[in-house]
Amino acid sequence: MGLNIRDIIPRKEIEFSDLKGKIVCVDAYNMLYQFLSTIRQPDGTPLMDNKKRITSHLSGIFYRNINLLSEGVKLIYVFDGEAPALKVGTHNKRKESREIAKKRYEEARQKEDMGSMKRYGSQLIRLNNKMIEESKELLEAMGVFTIQAPSEGEAEASYLNKIKSDIYGTVSQDYDCLLFGAPMLIRNLASARKRRTFSGWIEIKPELIELQGVLNILEINLDQLICLGILVGTDYNPKGIPGIGQKRALDIVKKYRQPVLIFKDVEEQIMSLPKEDRFDWKEIFELFHKPDVKNFEIEFKKIDEEKIKEILVKEHDFSEERVEKQLGKLRELKEKKKQKGLGEWI
Repeated sequence: MGLNIRDIIPRKEIEFSDLKGKIVCVDAYNMLYQFLSTIRQPDGTPLMDNKKRITSHLSGIFYRNINLLSEGVKLIYVFDGEAPALKVGTHNKRKESREIAKKRYEEARQKEDMGSMKRYGSQLIRLNNKMIEESKELLEAMGVFTIQAPSEGEAEASYLNKIKSDIYGTVSQDYDCLLFGAPMLIRNLASARKRRTFSGWIEIKPELIELQGVLNILEINLDQLICLGILVGTDYNPKGIPGIGQKRALDIVKKYRQPVLIFKDVEEQIMSLPKEDRFDWKEIFELFHKPDVKNFEIEFKKIDEEKIKEILVKEHDFSEERVEKQLGKLRELKEKKKQKGLGEWI
């Protein structure tokens, strides 16, 4: 789900080449769900191997990350740990959404409506432990550093982005990373580079959002941004306060400034919500302000081509020719680095 504040957040498009040589922290679950929902057959079913095991996530990890690695981007994938208790409501809502999507998918299948089947099929996704473990295994074989966060992956990625000067940005589609204090949020990094629309194909470029720039333009501080998010609705209070959208929330936080005064103004509206949708703003505010995170030493390992082939080709029936072709891109990059290093030594 994530926080919806897109309409008020300033951003700029960048080129993939702008990230050459930079280290970025990826919100792993967010990225894997992207792969599972978008890399699908025309009828909405995910890619599978000969044993009917889902491979959409592995396809995304390999082919889309190869493109980034060959651009010289260094990747750190941060996986979720134990979710805060407050996220139970979000998990329940997602489960309800999947049930609805399942019913609509079956209806579309009976009508042979391929467009609807693809749309609803992408909403049936669920990431299980097996997918997570094989994702880590493939990423590590590709030379991508993986981290197991103590709690929220996006909070951990944002934290590392804050405390380590050599980490350029946090990669996620969710704006929640800004509330966790990520200095740089990068969106669309592993999306397909072209998207089909009613008017034809359009190019999809990465978007860069600078937290300090956001705060300066909106004329608020980080505490106010967190309050704004809570008013609109976060993963900890998915429905927010009905009737308060992004622009009105911005007006409220700018008018009252202090968190206590902001939520005093909307206290009656919070209490009028159904019991299951009411929330304690202080508890949510604290989760964004002081998330469960820890420092990690970052160490990039060498690419293990044989392990990659074993996972993709031998275990999951990927085309050996296609895999080999992609690995060739990494060999070229490695050779360029070697030549550059030799040139500098000379």
